[in-house]
Amino acid sequence: MENDRHLDGLPGPVLHDETVAARAPWSHRLDAGQGLRIVDLEGNQAVDFLLYATADDAERYSAQDTIAAQANIFLRAGSVLLSNEGRPMMTIAATSVDHHDTIGGACSCESNSLRYGHHTRAQHSCVDNFLEANLRDGRGKRDMVSNVNFFMNVPVEPDGMLGIVDGISAPGLFVDLRAEMDVTVVVSNCPQINNPCNGFNPTPVRMIVTA
Repeated sequence: MENDRHLDGLPGPVLHDETVAARAPWSHRLDAGQGLRIVDLEGNQAVDFLLYATADDAERYSAQDTIAAQANIFLRAGSVLLSNEGRPMMTIAATSVDHHDTIGGACSCESNSLRYGHHTRAQHSCVDNFLEANLRDGRGKRDMVSNVNFFMNVPVEPDGMLGIVDGISAPGLFVDLRAEMDVTVVVSNCPQINNPCNGFNPTPVRMIVTA
């Protein structure tokens, strides 16, 4: 493990190290000050991401507050993920990808059917993953909010249209986050196969929690 390139530059000792399978959910609790490195192992893999305050999960990540506070829809090194109470939840300490998405949302059976046809309705989705992971802590569909999409490329065209295009990540690229409060991280390793966000081939990612 000492020679593992994915561990280079970590801010502290490794507390938890797990590879999340393609299309799978993941959740983990982090204490304030702990770090999370998300590694795109094979490249071009979107990671849908939610945050809840551990002390009271009625406080959770707010895309609106985060975008308004930084006056930008893209997340970069130094961006702070804010809660619906306007408090810092996590900070992007470093990233080897230029930017990450805040507006593309999570795929669902409904959005798949609308965009790609009714034959896609039974396909596994990020909403399914979020529901599965949230159930472990007693949260349901009403507790889901707009999410971050790490490694996902959602450009905004001059006319305001959104695109979902090939990702800007590559094998081994990462994003480092630092918890600013005690949080529960909920992830969907995106299973989407109908657009280029995963290169039409979902792959594993690695989650490394540090002290």
